[in-house]
Amino acid sequence: MTPFPAPVHALIVVDVQSAFVTGGNPVPDAPRLLDRVDGLVRRARAAGALVVHLQNDGPAGQPDEPHTPGWELHLPVLDGPTETVIRKSEDDGFEDTTLEAELTAAGVQALAVCGVMSEMCVLATARRALELEYRVVLPHDAHATYDIPAAPEISETVPAAMASRVAEWALGDEVEIIARAEDVTFTATRAAPLSDNRTA
Repeated sequence: MTPFPAPVHALIVVDVQSAFVTGGNPVPDAPRLLDRVDGLVRRARAAGALVVHLQNDGPAGQPDEPHTPGWELHLPVLDGPTETVIRKSEDDGFEDTTLEAELTAAGVQALAVCGVMSEMCVLATARRALELEYRVVLPHDAHATYDIPAAPEISETVPAAMASRVAEWALGDEVEIIARAEDVTFTATRAAPLSDNRTA
C-alpha cells in the first residue's frame, strides 16, 4: 500500500446512489463509507480539483432504475465549473460516456476513485483509468460492496470486506492503494466548462 500518495487532480465518485447506501438494503457499514466519501468530496472541492459523480442507470425493476428514489445520488452536487454528473449504463464509467473527454478538458493526469460496488463499477472504472494511463489512487476505506452469497459446491458466503480487498488486488501493482481516505490530497485542476450529463 502507498502510505501518502502525491496529490491528485480529480475525484471519481462511483454510484453513491440511495439504493446502495440507505434504506432497507445498504452496503455493510454504509454510514462509515459515506463519511469517507463525503470527506473526499469536500477536500476535492476545497482544493479546486475536478469532482465527477457517476450515476448508474439500472435496468427496469432494479433498485437503481432511472428516476426512482433509489437511483438518486445520495450526496449533493454543487453547481460550478469543476463538478459534474455523468450517467452511465455499464460498470466501466468510461464506456459510452464523456468521462475521458471531461478529464482531458480539465487537464487531469491523476485521480482518486471511491464508491460502490468494489468488484464491479469501482474496479471496472479504475482499471480503465489505468489502461488510459492515468495515475489512480484507491482509498481502501472509501469503497464498498455487498457480501457475495454462498454458492453450492463452490464456496461459502464471501464477506463484503474480503470482496473489496480482492477487487483491489485484482487491479495489479499500478494502482496506488492507501488505507485511509483522509490521506488522499488534491490539487487544483485546470478549470474547464463541464457539462452536466443528467437528462430528464
